[in-house]
Amino acid sequence: MPQPGSPAPDFTLPDADMELYKLSKLKGKTVVLYFYPKDDTPGCTVQAIEFSDLDEEYAKLGAIVLGVSRDDCISHAAFRDKHGLAIVLLSDVDGKVCEKYGVWQEKEKDGIKKMGIVRSTFIIDKEGIVRHALYGVSAKGHATDILNLIKEL
Repeated sequence: MPQPGSPAPDFTLPDADMELYKLSKLKGKTVVLYFYPKDDTPGCTVQAIEFSDLDEEYAKLGAIVLGVSRDDCISHAAFRDKHGLAIVLLSDVDGKVCEKYGVWQEKEKDGIKKMGIVRSTFIIDKEGIVRHALYGVSAKGHATDILNLIKEL
C-alpha cells in the first residue's frame, strides 16, 4: 500500500477509448488517482459526475483526474457517454493495479464477505510522490474535498 511520501507505483492502463495511460508519463502534473467499485452504480456515478463537474477547477491547478475500476474499456465508454463524464476512466481488468495500490480488499455486505475495490483516492504530486492516500472514502462531496487538498499542496 503506497503511503504519503512514497513513490506512486507506476502502471500502464487503457482508457475508455483504449488509449494507454502510463502514470510516469504524467510527471509535471498533479494526479488524482481514484479507485471505485463499478461503473454506473449509484455511488460511483455520483463520484464520477462530481469529479467531472470540477474538471476545469482541477485543470487550473495543473491536475488530472483518473478513475480506475476493474470494468473493461467498453463499460467505461458507455458509462462516460451516458453521464457526459469529463474525467479519464482507466480499465484494470486483471486487478494488478488495484493490488499494487492496496485497494483490492475483502469487504462484507449483508453478512457476506467477498473481494472488491475499496473506494480510495491517491493524490500524487508533480514528482510522482504520493501526498495523500485515502481509503474507504465516501462518494458524495469527495471531489470537492480532494480539490481542497490539492490547493494546500
